[in-house]
Amino acid sequence: MASVPSLVSLCLLVLSHACSAQLEQVTSQHGWTRVRGEQRRGEGYSLDECQFSRLSAREPDRRLTSEAGVTDVWDENDDQFRCAGAAALRHTIEERGLLLPAYTNAPKLVYVDQGQGYHGAAIPGCAETFQSQEESQQQQDPRQGFRDQHQKIRKVREGDVIALPAGVADWFYNDAQTPLVLVQIMDTSNPANQLDNNFRKFFLAGNPQQQIQGQRGQFSGQGFQRGESQSQSRRGGSGGQEQRSGNIFQGFDEQFLAEAFNVDTDLARRMKNENDNRGVIVRVEDRLQFLTPEFSEEERSEYQRGRPANGVEETFCSARLKQNINDPSRADVYNPRAGRITSVNSHNLPILRSLRLSAQKGHLYQNAIMAPHWNMNAHSICYFTRGTGRVQIVDENGRSVFDGEVREGQILTAPHNFAVVKRAGGEGLEWVAFKTNDQAKISQLAGRVSSMRAFPEEVIANSFQVSREEARRLKFNRDEVTLFSPGSRSQYRA
Repeated sequence: MASVPSLVSLCLLVLSHACSAQLEQVTSQHGWTRVRGEQRRGEGYSLDECQFSRLSAREPDRRLTSEAGVTDVWDENDDQFRCAGAAALRHTIEERGLLLPAYTNAPKLVYVDQGQGYHGAAIPGCAETFQSQEESQQQQDPRQGFRDQHQKIRKVREGDVIALPAGVADWFYNDAQTPLVLVQIMDTSNPANQLDNNFRKFFLAGNPQQQIQGQRGQFSGQGFQRGESQSQSRRGGSGGQEQRSGNIFQGFDEQFLAEAFNVDTDLARRMKNENDNRGVIVRVEDRLQFLTPEFSEEERSEYQRGRPANGVEETFCSARLKQNINDPSRADVYNPRAGRITSVNSHNLPILRSLRLSAQKGHLYQNAIMAPHWNMNAHSICYFTRGTGRVQIVDENGRSVFDGEVREGQILTAPHNFAVVKRAGGEGLEWVAFKTNDQAKISQLAGRVSSMRAFPEEVIANSFQVSREEARRLKFNRDEVTLFSPGSRSQYRA
């Protein structure tokens, strides 16, 4: 007769197998796919439906005009966005323009493509640590006048990557004379999004009315065309009726709002902004006033070099949200004849660990090449910021799914594991790649750290049916790493 401990062990083993089988069944039914041991959702469609046979470099599909800027939106229904589980948009904010406070249903990365300005994020549960001297005095003497206090506000500039968790409300303000251009990628398939795969933006103010919300499955039927005016873009759906998209307070009863905020009903009614037609980017009459500490000369030089002034900022309420990837001195890969690559991931911006996202800035000089490679654990959504070039992408069957020219303002997705090669044109080529993993990795096909270098000559010779000498040339004729200079040949090694 089996002992009691043996029976207990057997029961635990059976229970473990049953739970594993049930978990596998549940995840397969809901279209989950694993990334770094975690799960990414593919709700609303089967992952088997994803077809990457015809990728294209996409420009924005529609433009929404606001009082102080424009918003360009890419079609979520395109396969490269739908299957990558992402959404993309671009805000161009004019001088004294304020992008209204809002939060999204998915984590996002924001790249500052042009200009400079300020960014504020309301981290839930955190105190307003910025308060004026008058406010501090008022706490000691109640007779003093009341002054504002708020959470930390960050200065942003060209080349910054800003990371925002799902559900964190934020805003941007342009204090410069030149436009502030922000490119945003939302990871709608991230586990932090508990809704569907539609991109959803929840405004805390204003009355946008424009269809900035995700329209997956509905976009093509709403007649949006590139360059439509604001009045046209407000209309969609059957019968041409206006599709309202106001702030979240519009749905609440004004009596409830008045009681919740302890204000009169007239002020509660004005919070709804029902007659506000300014759009999502509004103009500030006088320059926006808020609390921000002045730089010392030493701190200013540290900021200009792109280094954080405080290296111990990794608590939840004071976590660093941004990192600059334009500074050449921060490059991770540099070839003076070919270009440079700079990455931001969970190693140098720890908040990305919880967002499971990262970014990479690439800069190829004239006619230079980025080594053929594949993304090992992420999709790579590339927004081209400068210049022109040619990109080729190849699938698992050796078929070219994209072979064409790319230029500034376009987006192209390189799916997970698809082979990619980029070559700059006569003006060079720059891009920022948003990756769906906080520790995204690539595997190169050519060059000094490539898979080809790792294989024995005999394996290469027999695989390609070439001589040993030819196999040796395939291994050693390109001695550069990641970025290849045009027309160069590394010295042959016997």
